[in-house]
Amino acid sequence: MTAYSQTFGQTMTTVPRVVTDQDRRLIAAAFHEYDSGQKGYLNREDVKVATVSLFGYKPSKFEVDQVFKNAAEVNGEHVLELDPFIKVMSSKMAAQDKDEEIRQVFLAFDTHCRGFLTLDDLLRAGSLVAPHIPRHRMEAAFREVDSDGDSRVSYRDFEYMMKYSLDDRM
Repeated sequence: MTAYSQTFGQTMTTVPRVVTDQDRRLIAAAFHEYDSGQKGYLNREDVKVATVSLFGYKPSKFEVDQVFKNAAEVNGEHVLELDPFIKVMSSKMAAQDKDEEIRQVFLAFDTHCRGFLTLDDLLRAGSLVAPHIPRHRMEAAFREVDSDGDSRVSYRDFEYMMKYSLDDRM
């Protein structure tokens, strides 16, 4: 199965992500963490919180309804047990688009919605998520990613940096 995505006017073909045993263990751990009272199932609110924990966003009402469409019922309430939860979250994880994740990270850094990042954007984000990284290292990283030296990191530069691998140099 091939998924298609639009990234800044460019059509890209992406291969669905393979869900590993480690991913399944992470999903199971989220289930157990949000199974308050160790009752063996999650209700709607539990699933919402688990989704935020696993994917970083609050699911829409429609998305939660879809998850519970074939769910078991306990005391008149639809609930999701461990195996169905793992199955649903695994399919969600497999459908994740890495290009979309990169775009979302870029947008989180681009707080002024300018379509590029400045050194101030990087320093602000860095101070929130990695305050232990010295300023001079962040400045050096910014200069490295700013391929044309215009003191701006375009989305293209940012995407290249996010996809860059040391294996690419060999």
